Amino acid sequence: MSEIFPIRYVEPVFRPPSEAESLILPVTNGCSWNRCTYCEMYTAPQKKFGVRDEQETLDAIRRCGEQFAGQVQRVFIGDGDAMVLSTRRLMTLLSTIKDHLPKVRRISSYCLPRNLRHKTVQELQELRAAGLSLVYVGAESGDDDVLQHVNKGETFESTRDALDKLGAAGITRSVMLLNGLGGRQLSQQHAAHSARLVNLTQPEFLATLVVSFPQGEARFRQGFPQWEPLNQQDLFAEMAQFLQALELRRTVFRSDHASNWLVLKGVLGAEKERLLQEVDNALHRPESAKLRPSWQRGL
Repeated sequence: MSEIFPIRYVEPVFRPPSEAESLILPVTNGCSWNRCTYCEMYTAPQKKFGVRDEQETLDAIRRCGEQFAGQVQRVFIGDGDAMVLSTRRLMTLLSTIKDHLPKVRRISSYCLPRNLRHKTVQELQELRAAGLSLVYVGAESGDDDVLQHVNKGETFESTRDALDKLGAAGITRSVMLLNGLGGRQLSQQHAAHSARLVNLTQPEFLATLVVSFPQGEARFRQGFPQWEPLNQQDLFAEMAQFLQALELRRTVFRSDHASNWLVLKGVLGAEKERLLQEVDNALHRPESAKLRPSWQRGL
């Protein structure tokens, strides 16, 4: 048995927080779009987009099976958008995971809406039956003006169509939105249209992060020069507007990423009023709201 780890990684490697215990299996390098001005994940030169050699990936799965067959229960397929692969390649990948890692109970991936434009619901159903059970969709906003300013390459309708396809196929959807992405000028429409997007699609999971720029705002401002950041109170006001407009039946909501000042967790809509009360406390009684101190935000 080889002592060398069987998967070749190109750093930095990213994954959703809930995939902390998953085997990270890269099938691409970087992101096929990689033009969103708010995103710094794949801007390093070594993360230039490319599809990994299929045989290398299949061999890596087999070697993982030789070393860890009884240990791996979750697999996250990376990098930025494994769903850019053809259905044929994805089916081969999923079949190989099943053959060599028989204890795996969940396979997940990031998913750009654009990468589902040429995949049918039937194809997605086949992928679900083969083991792809969860995808993370970075919607960021439901507002077309905001999406255009940040060069997302998507619209309200393209994101809605992708989420509807996934839902019809039985694939669990975890949707991510960015609190503050529209700045002061577009805050209200960002909140309103983002709520409308999730109301219409009813995702199983919903998460919000606060937009941040650890490497500076220059790249972001090239397409959004009038953007003004929201202060803490403005972010809470935007969150209150967003939550108030939600009409969800049973969506697990998390706003607990390190970027958030206020940690919120609940099921929507059952716990909508409690969550709104917690945001109201943060707005009007911040001393009692147990806000995360700046040094803990990890930005």
